[in-house]
Parts: sequence; C-alpha cells; structure tokens
Amino acid sequence: MCTVRHITLNHQRIGASTVLDAIQSGSGGKIFFASSETQPDIQPGFGTVIDDMRPIGGSLVVSACGSDGIKLNVDGEAGTVALSKPELEFLAGKNVLLAFRNGQSAEATTQWLSWHVTRHGADAALIIDRATPNENARFLHDISKAACALPGLGALLIVQFDVPLGQPDLPAEAHPFNAPDAPGKDRMDVPLPSPWDAPLGQHSVFELLRYRFLNEARAVATLDISDLLLEEADENIFDRAQSVPGGVIALQGHHCYPWRVRNGADCQFADHICRQFDAKGPRHRWCIAPKIAGPESVWRFVRITGTRLDPSETATFMRFMGLRHPTQSVSKIVPKTSLVEHQTLLELSETLGHKPVRMPVIAAPKIDPSANSVTIITCMKNEGPFILEWIAYHRAIGVDNFLVYTNDCTDGTDDFHDLLQAKGIVQHRDNPFRDTGLKPQHAALQAGESEDIIKNADWVICMDVDEFINIKVGDGTLPDLFEAVGDANMISLTWRLFGNSDIHEYRDAPIIGDYTRCAHEMTRKPHQAWGFKTLFRNIGLFKKLGVHRPKGLNPQLWEQINWVNGSGKPMPREFFRNAWRSTQETVGYDLVSLNHYAIRSAESFLVKRDRGRVNHVDRDQGLAYWFRMNHNVDEDHSIQRMLPTLRAEMDKLLADPDIAAMHRRCVAAHRAKIDALKATENYAKFYADLTGERLERLSKLLPHFGANVFLAGPDVVPDDVVFGEHDRNYFFTVERQETTAH
Repeated sequence: MCTVRHITLNHQRIGASTVLDAIQSGSGGKIFFASSETQPDIQPGFGTVIDDMRPIGGSLVVSACGSDGIKLNVDGEAGTVALSKPELEFLAGKNVLLAFRNGQSAEATTQWLSWHVTRHGADAALIIDRATPNENARFLHDISKAACALPGLGALLIVQFDVPLGQPDLPAEAHPFNAPDAPGKDRMDVPLPSPWDAPLGQHSVFELLRYRFLNEARAVATLDISDLLLEEADENIFDRAQSVPGGVIALQGHHCYPWRVRNGADCQFADHICRQFDAKGPRHRWCIAPKIAGPESVWRFVRITGTRLDPSETATFMRFMGLRHPTQSVSKIVPKTSLVEHQTLLELSETLGHKPVRMPVIAAPKIDPSANSVTIITCMKNEGPFILEWIAYHRAIGVDNFLVYTNDCTDGTDDFHDLLQAKGIVQHRDNPFRDTGLKPQHAALQAGESEDIIKNADWVICMDVDEFINIKVGDGTLPDLFEAVGDANMISLTWRLFGNSDIHEYRDAPIIGDYTRCAHEMTRKPHQAWGFKTLFRNIGLFKKLGVHRPKGLNPQLWEQINWVNGSGKPMPREFFRNAWRSTQETVGYDLVSLNHYAIRSAESFLVKRDRGRVNHVDRDQGLAYWFRMNHNVDEDHSIQRMLPTLRAEMDKLLADPDIAAMHRRCVAAHRAKIDALKATENYAKFYADLTGERLERLSKLLPHFGANVFLAGPDVVPDDVVFGEHDRNYFFTVERQETTAH
C-alpha cells in the first residue's frame, strides 16, 4: 500500500531577496536563495557565522550557524531566517524517482510511475508539482488514487513551492518556443513570460530537496515525467548506483516524437515512434546513491560534482516530446523532415499495447549510373550580354538542358531566350511570381517542379548567370566529375567569389577570361564566401527545388543520400535538411568549385544595381554589397583552360545570324543603359565611389576584417586602415551595430 503525502514549502523574504527554504543542517542551517538578476550581498548578522556560500546555477546557497538563530543582512536589509526540519525518514532507504510535473496529466504521470516501478525497481517518488498553489486538487486526488493501486510503489511525496520556479523571461515550457528543435522560432507568436510553468530556473532546488527529503534515500534518479528509462538487461539503475565507486550513473536522454497523433486522441508515450536522424547530443540527468557519493557531492541540474565519476557508467532514457510540448501538429515542435522510425521505440510502443500512426513507406530509388543528363534551372532579368557565354560554357562542359525564367526585362533578355527556345537550345518561361505572391526566384523554382524538363532530368542544379561550374578533374567536363565522385548523388559546388580585377569598363568578352582576381579558398568571412549550389541526382530524395540545394527531405530516404563536397569528401548528416554554405570542416575545391562573378565590371554593376535582386528583392545592391563581394586578394586561372572549348561553342552559336544579331542587340542595350545611368548624378557618384582608390584598396584587404565589418559596410573602416601598411596577420573589426546594409 502506497503512502502519499503532499507538502507545500513556504518562502521567506529578507529585504528584496527570496529564500526558497532554509533547512536545519548540523549545528546550523542551509539557506537557499532564489536566483535573481543580480547576486545579493549577504553578510552575517549579530551572533551568526557564515561557514560557506556558493552559487549553484545562479542561486546562492548559504551555510551558517548562530548562537541565537541565523541572522543575515541581505543588501543592507536585516532578517532572521526560520529553519525547517529535514524530513528524511519518509524516503529513507528507498529507490526514489525525482521529477518535476509541469502540467502533465495524472494519467501520464501514472504511466510514468508504473514504467519505472515495474521495470526499474523504483519504490518511491518525489514529484515537484510546478502548478500554482491551490490549482492541483484534481491532480492530487487522481494521482493519489492511482498510486495506491500501483503494486511496488511504497511512498509518493508531492511537493509544491509557493513561489514560481521557472525562468522569469520565458513562456510556458509546453510552448513550442521552448522545444529545442522547433523550427521557425524567429517567426513564432510567443506569449508573455510565464514563470510558474516556464523551464526550470531555480537550479539549486536539487540541493534543497536533497537536504530536506532525500539524503537518506538508497538512490535517487532525476527524470521528468516526459522521460522513460530504457530497460536494462541486468541490474536496474538504482542497484548500479550502489555498485559504482562514486555512487553516480550518468543518464543520457534522446528526444523522440510521434509521427502523428490520431485526431481527437491525447498523445501517449506509445505514440512516440520517431527520432531525428540528425539529432544533436544527448540530454543529461543522473542517478545517485547519496551515502556512497558522500557529503562533498553537489546535486546540480544536469550533473553531480564533487564525487568520483566513471564516464563509462551511463544509462539511456527517452524524452517524449509530444508529452512535454503538447501540440496538434508535431511539425510545430520538430521538422518532420528529420524524423525516422526507431526500432527501440516501435518495440516500446508494442510493449505498452498501443498502435501508433506509422510513417508512410517510400521505396528506395533505383539508380541507373549511366543516366547523367544535366538540367540547369535559372532566373534572369536584364542579363542579355552575358547569356551567350554562360550557355556556351555550360553546354561545353556537358549541360544538356536549360529552363530559364525571366521577368521585367528591358534589354532583350526575354527576347533572346525566346529565340534560343525556337532554336532548341533552352526552354523559356515567364516568371509567375506576381500570381503567386512569392519572390521571383522562389516562384520560378515552384513552377519548374511541374515541368517535364525538370521531372525527366537525371541531375538538376539551380544556379545564376554569374556562376560558372569549374571542374578541375579530367577534361573539365561533367562526365569527368561524375566519374571522380563515384556513386555520389549530391555534389556541393562551393562559391569562389571573384572580384572585378580592378576592371572598370564593360567590354563584350568572356568573363572567365578577364576576371581572375578572387577570394582565398579559405575565406570564412563574409558568410556568403562559402555559400554553395548543389548538383543533385533527381531521384526523389527531396520534395522540391531550392535556391542552394533541394528542400523538403523525405526522411525515410535519408540513408540513401550520398552527398559529397567539392573535393569528393562526404558531407555530414546535419547538412542534409537545411545547409546552404560550407564550413571549415566541409569546404572543398579540389574537384569542382562554383566561380561566382557577382561583381563583373564597375559599369556592369551599375546595371545590376538598377535591376535589383531576383530573390532579396527588397535589398539594395549598393556599396555594402560591392564591398562584401568584391574580392581581389588572390588569383585563380584554373577555369581558363576551358577558354578554347568555350570559344568553339560560342563560335558555333554565333554562326547562326539570328543569335549573333540578338547578342549584338543585348550588348548595345547594356551599353546604352550604362551610359544613361552614368549621366545621372546619383549613379555618377556611385560609379566614382566604385572606381575610387578607397574601394580598390579595400578589395585587397578583406581577409583582415571581422564579420561585423561586412555587416556594417565599408564606411566603418577608418582611412588609416584603408591606406596603411599591414602585415599578413593584421585584423580589424567593429562592434555589432544596427545597419540596413545588405
């Protein structure tokens, strides 16, 4: 028969500071102050000696004794602390579960208790009920009744505090904002702070509970009511804590999720059959045998300090996130593209006698390694003079098909593509962005997904007319690249940012021949320097096209992904869903890079700025953009081995008089636009800035600058930095500041 007790711990006040509890200990007492924004200044009062004062998780714990009670001065306010007596007998000798209830139902709490009593040897529990005072009468009634009917459970202690224990600046713990893996937090409508049920903020409470209730327990395991320990083959967790020298077993927890909960049903432990294939590291809790760990140990939120720890002594628990963060849609607390079924959870669900909703089955794709046609999907606006070179180059290296979306062109770009479509060279579409409400590039990608040219492609890449695939193996063609990467089905082409090479005037000549100055390969700042585009095999691993990589992973197929970087090295699984740029660990240029000529000449940049951006349509391509993308610090001629092949393909296209005439028309329109812009006061000044000594010098200093300099723009760099002499290790940055530069 289980004995159930309910205790409310009443706080005390000394000046503006809150004491959660003060407990007799030895000849004195331990006083547990609530955490606050500033640590209080605590001094002993008359007749009081402070033996020890230590912070635990932002809260002060003071050990003191006094001849006439414990008197303290806190921030200049005097007060006498009333000591409560430890109540250790109730849980003495027990295997105790220590948990925080934060809104979970009596039914879920009962199932949690039953699991650990019947499978792990627990015979007592201390549950801290985070509910506000007088709000848990129904829970107390239901859980008391259930506990008394649970064989093996001998003692249940429900403890409440009369002050909130949560972090004062966060919403309720159950809100998706507090789910660690919830997507789109920056767009959430987050409610006001809710300290009564926010995530735990008073981390000294573990030591408080130890001295008040738990120091005589046989062993204590701390878990939340949304956590279940997995079954072990031999000793239970409490016996293991008794058998290790330091008396502590580290508990390592992993998040698990339902795929879906049936309509109208409450979420259960057994609905959780999924884990994230790219899950981050484990959550940490502990199980301790107090007498073995000894009085010098300190009980903290996620670890025990002050005793011997064996890192090999661990046990595993699962954290059932659908119970911790109840929501009608699992996608509010985790990206469903990360979820995969987990065999241990399926077996646990069966053990609990529940039939969960399973993930849809998707068959692994069948791949014909000899099928290697490549299709580029792209957007253009006023890119007329650059079309011919870009198409000729990529045809020369083995691209078979081009799907081009244009909008609002005034230089003949759309007419040029109409002509090329009539000649069978591209497929051209008007960009439907106005009808969709999407930005032009996103609208084009969405529309392209339904086009046969995309659906029938073996390989697809989304890229722009200022980007050139630079293949460094074999003869520089795509078949050579495919042979080099073997059975890879995704290839990251990391940007190498090419500057204007101090070229000011536009001329009708191949970009890849004139522009050779660029960023270093190891260029981590600005963050755009290592952006990549992804050439991927079109086999259904993802649901939709994306600007930098396919998006909407079908998680059932994540193990089919064979993604390599530009050096043919495997990309880590944490990149599979959202990554768009390389890191120091994943960057690679040995086999292939994407030469990004975002700047071209200063004159052509005037037209680019006037045209606007295809994706970030609300952002001006002004001096800050030029400064950030104009890298003239290194030199790379590797793509120029393809110049003869490029010229041969261009000559073949220009042999068609219609194509030659259209190219001349676009060049003339570009030249006329440059002249018109330079005739205006605004653009004349802008051009003078672009071609001035200051920005030319800055384009050769970029490796010396921190990230905040690129965010702020060139004006933050003092003249003595721009025009001074610096050694190779010189570094300059500024404080983060508000800016509208893009």
